[in-house]
Amino acid sequence: MNILILGGGGREHALAWAIKQNPKCDRLIVAPGNAGIAEIAECASLDIMDGAAVAVFAEENTVDFVVVGPEAPLAEGVADAVRAAGILCFGPSVEAAKLEASKSFTKEICDAAKAPTAAYARFTDAEAAKAYIHKEGAPIVVKADGLAAGKGVIVAMEEANALDAIDDMFGGEFGEAGAEVVIEEFMDGEEASFFVLCDGKTALPIGTAQDHKRAYDGDEGPNTGGMGAYSPAPVMNDAVVAKAMDEIILPSIAEMTRRGTPFQGILFAGLMIKDGQPRLVEYNVRFGDPECQVLMMRLGAQMLDLLLACAEGRLNEARVNWADDHALSVVMAAKGYPGAYEKGSVISGLGCLPETSSEMVFHAGTSERDGKTVATGGRVLNVTARGASLSEARDRAYAMVEQINWPEGFCRSDIGWRGL
Repeated sequence: MNILILGGGGREHALAWAIKQNPKCDRLIVAPGNAGIAEIAECASLDIMDGAAVAVFAEENTVDFVVVGPEAPLAEGVADAVRAAGILCFGPSVEAAKLEASKSFTKEICDAAKAPTAAYARFTDAEAAKAYIHKEGAPIVVKADGLAAGKGVIVAMEEANALDAIDDMFGGEFGEAGAEVVIEEFMDGEEASFFVLCDGKTALPIGTAQDHKRAYDGDEGPNTGGMGAYSPAPVMNDAVVAKAMDEIILPSIAEMTRRGTPFQGILFAGLMIKDGQPRLVEYNVRFGDPECQVLMMRLGAQMLDLLLACAEGRLNEARVNWADDHALSVVMAAKGYPGAYEKGSVISGLGCLPETSSEMVFHAGTSERDGKTVATGGRVLNVTARGASLSEARDRAYAMVEQINWPEGFCRSDIGWRGL
C-alpha cells in the first residue's frame, strides 16, 4: 500500500515509525514531516488544511490510505474531502470532530448520553461569565470553547486567576477559540488518557497513558502540551476501563450515531478518576502527543492493521495484541517553552543513539540544515523507551537523554514519578 500521513510532529513520527514496520506498507509519505521523519519516509510540501489539495495529491501519488494526525485538519473537514474523492481515510468527519473542536458540543453529548462529567455553564459574554465565577468561587476551570492547541484550559485555584482567564479569552488571546467560554466545576482525582478506536459501530480500546502537563519537575510551572508520558496508566485498572467504556465511551458513540454523525477514528478520552469512578474531562479526536509515542512503542507494526480495520468498518474483527510491558517518553523542549523560545539551535549526538523496537527518539520540532538537525519548535524531541517495568523504561529513556548534546534544550527529570 501507498500511505500518506498528515502532520509533522512527534505524534506523526511515531505513527510513521509503527506503520513503516508493517509489510503492507510499500511507500510512506508524510506531509510536511520533519528531520526525523525524513529518515524513514518521504516528506512532502502540502497544505494539510486544504482538503481538496490533499485529495489531489493523494490521487496523483496513487495513495491508498490517508491517516490524519492533528486535530486542526479534521476540524476543517479534510477527512471528508479525502473520502469524497474515494480514498480510504482514518479520521473523523468535520461533524464528529466537533467532539474536540467545541467544548460545549461535548457537554451536550455528555448530557444526552448521561456520561459522568463536570457540571458546567457556557458564556458568550464576559460579564455574565465573571458573575458565574463570583457565584461558584474557586477552584474552577475556564476553557476556550474551540481549538487552542491544547493551551485554552485554565485550572484556576484562585478566583482572580479565573477572572483573568475570562479577560484573556474574550480579549482574543486564543482567537476565535475564545469567542465562547465553558466554565466547569473543578474535579479532583488522578487524570489519565484512554484511547479507543471507533468505526461508527464498534469500539475497541487500544491503550492507556498518563502525561505530565507542567513544565518543570514536581509538576511545577506553566501548563504545556505535555512534557512526557508513560503507558500503561496504573490508575486505569480493568474495573475503571470497564466503567469508562460502559458509562462514557459507548453512550457517547451511540449518541453521535443517533444524530447521524457516527464517529470514525481514535477517540481520546481525558478522564479524572477518583475512588474508582471515571469522569470525562474532555474528548480529543486524534492521538495525544506525547501519549501517541508511548502507545506506538508498545503496539508497533499491528497499528496499521488496526487503523485499516477502523477505516474499513471491520473493527469487530480486530484484536489488539498487548505485550506485558511499559513505555516512557521524555520530551526535550527549547528553553523558554511554553513561553518565547529561540529557534535554530543545533542538536548533536542523535546519530549515536539506538533505533530499535525498544528505544527511539521521535522528532517533534526539528528540521535539517546543512546536514545538521536544528530545533524549530517548542517541544523538539520525544526520547522514548520500552521496558519490562516502568522503571526499566525510564532508565533507558534517560540514558538516551544523557547522550544528546543540546545546551539550548531542557527536560523534566521526573517523568513517570506518579506511576513509580
